[in-house]
Amino acid sequence: MGGWAQMTKRIAEMGFNAGGGIINWFPGHMAAATRAIRERLRLADLVIEVRDARVPLSSANEDLQQALSSKRRIIALNKKDLANPNIIHRWVQHFESGKQDCLSINAHSKSSVSQLLTLVELKLKEVISKEPTLLVLVVGVPNVGKSALINNIHRIATSRFPVQEKVKHATVGPLPGVTKDIAGYKIANRPSIYVLDTPGVLVPSIPDIETGLRLALTGAIKDSVVGEERIAQYLLAVLNSRKTPLHWDRLANERIRSAHELDKTSADVFPDSTARKRRQLDTSDVLYIKDLAKEVQQTLYLTFKEFEGNLEEEGELESLIDAQFTALRKSCRISPQKSYDEAQATVSKKLLILFRAGKLGPFILDNLPDTS
Repeated sequence: MGGWAQMTKRIAEMGFNAGGGIINWFPGHMAAATRAIRERLRLADLVIEVRDARVPLSSANEDLQQALSSKRRIIALNKKDLANPNIIHRWVQHFESGKQDCLSINAHSKSSVSQLLTLVELKLKEVISKEPTLLVLVVGVPNVGKSALINNIHRIATSRFPVQEKVKHATVGPLPGVTKDIAGYKIANRPSIYVLDTPGVLVPSIPDIETGLRLALTGAIKDSVVGEERIAQYLLAVLNSRKTPLHWDRLANERIRSAHELDKTSADVFPDSTARKRRQLDTSDVLYIKDLAKEVQQTLYLTFKEFEGNLEEEGELESLIDAQFTALRKSCRISPQKSYDEAQATVSKKLLILFRAGKLGPFILDNLPDTS
């Protein structure tokens, strides 16, 4: 594990990241939210700290850890469907070995959220008899799925309890930091239990470039802050260093649908117009994404297999990444007439969409701490 940790640190600081510096993304409304959260922490009977299961450590808010450690807390590793199922249980064990309750969840799954609520009720049992009103605080960095979790909790709670007042749902969006106001949601009677949603909070200055790139890759930081090409280069560096493309060897001999068939649907998934972006994916879109993912995996496998350099050498790894970007232009059906910058931007955008949708497979980017 130590060797891999050293390798990923080197990847993050590779030449293609030169000049990027430390990533800062701390809007004014988030600074105000941090103060509000500290106030509410004192009132909370239990805290649900939502983290991204793909980055169980990087998605923790370091500024609040000391305060959170003194509260009843459940770490909810959300987006478990996008995380490596062979490793996620080891992360749960890691937190539980430190006497910290932890549960991997999918905020969009009713059964998964119900399991979390059961644990919340179990942890609150010791204070239910003492207090008529209990507060559960939900915290986490941007885009880890807090609002989706809040909305699902509300749906489940209203089916269990006669909640009288109208409840405004949390705002859910694809961009980090969209839930700006702290709002309360009554989820139970006798005793009254309120779940408080909070805006996403990120530390003012991310401690190192690797943490910043991991958070950017999982969508916790706006792409425009870091740069899509930079994030995509980091993704390819991680995939290559882990030798992930070798797992896609079966695709090399698979029959991919004809380019003519694919071109019929390609414009529907990655449209240029704002109006098109708003419409829902249809069957042809889903087929296109599936086929695009196959072609991208096939291309990365072939370029990796043909690579004869040394991945330990920074310059050679960069050369492989450059070659993969060039080869991916064909997989992404980019017109030869497009400029270099346009082609790089399009390849980067499509790579990030596929990764974030889990189409390149489930991953955990953080390294499990060495407890030996």
